[in-house]
This record gives sequence, structure tokens and C-alpha cells, in this order.
Amino acid sequence: MPTGPTLLLVDDHALFRTGLAMVLASAIPDVRVNEAASIQDAMRQEGEAPDLVLLDIQLQGLNGLDGIGLVQRRWPGVPVLMLSSHTEPEKVRQALARGAADYLSKAHTADQMIAAITRALRGEAVPLPAGEANDSGHCGLTPRQFEVLDLLCQGLSNKAIGRRLNLSEHTVRGHVQATLAVLDVSSRSEAAFAARQRGLVH
Repeated sequence: MPTGPTLLLVDDHALFRTGLAMVLASAIPDVRVNEAASIQDAMRQEGEAPDLVLLDIQLQGLNGLDGIGLVQRRWPGVPVLMLSSHTEPEKVRQALARGAADYLSKAHTADQMIAAITRALRGEAVPLPAGEANDSGHCGLTPRQFEVLDLLCQGLSNKAIGRRLNLSEHTVRGHVQATLAVLDVSSRSEAAFAARQRGLVH
């Protein structure tokens, strides 16, 4: 039987975890939602790596921002979506700079949550508000795709990029293909040229 994605929801409010898990179960076929109340609980999770981690930024003890690195070291390549009741621009920038795939407000509607989670599961870039792409230089790429693009521009192969970022060659290949699509080019050399022309790499 086909199995759906496995999500790990890390939040210290049990009621919120239960509510979001119910929303996810009703919207994503065959989804499995594992829950943890803290980063420490999350690190004790056994079994296969989750397909996605939903991480509250304001956890008791070790907070979500500081926990991103631990999650990424435990499950390399797994996208992390930050959850917060507040969306201060500086917090958003910090989360994305540390490798979060997206930053979601708990004030979002269920449909907005599902849309963002579905995008992340597909490996799609976070849509930026109008004008923000040019200001930030992100160009619609995820933080991980930026890392891959930077190494690609240095001439590294998919296998070498995988070793550097602790990712499988298959995962790197997916990031490269997504990056080419975002840059609207068809080859690695064109991607490197476009990235330098746009100032995305140095």
C-alpha cells in the first residue's frame, strides 16, 4: 500500500499539536504525524527520518532557532518549517539564515498551513512577497538551494556537493533540478553564469 509523508511536529502546547495534527490528517492523504514537546523529545525519536519537521520557535528550554541545527544534523536534508505566534522580520531572517525552509505564523488559516507544508514536501521554493526577491537576492531559491548553487558554481559534482552538505546524491540532484528551474536555465554552466550575473554568488 502507498504510504503518505511522515511529519514531526515539535511544539510545547499539546492542544495546538493535536489540532494541527487533525488538520493535517484531514488534508494530506495517509499522513503520519509524530509529536514532540521539545527539541530533546524530538532528538529521542526513533525509526526512519521524517519527511518534514514543523518546529515551534518559542519552545521551553532550547528554543526552535537554536534547535534548527540539531534537527538538521540529526536528519540532513529534511526541510524544517518554523512555527510562531509572531512574525517579526528579524526572527524570520534568523530562521531562514539558519536553514529553515519557511516560517509560518500560527495565525495562518488551515488552508495556508497546508499549502506551505505541501510546498515544502515537494521541495518548492518559498514564494516571496512582491519586490522582496530583488531586495534580498533570494530569487525564489530556498536556503538549501543557495548552498547547492554556491558549490555548483565552484565546479563541484553532485556527489561532491552531497559529501560537503551531508546529503544523498539523489537529494542533491533534486535540488540542482529545482535550482535550474527557478533560474530558468537548462544546464549547470548556464546556472553558474546566471547566478554570477544576478549577484547570487561571489
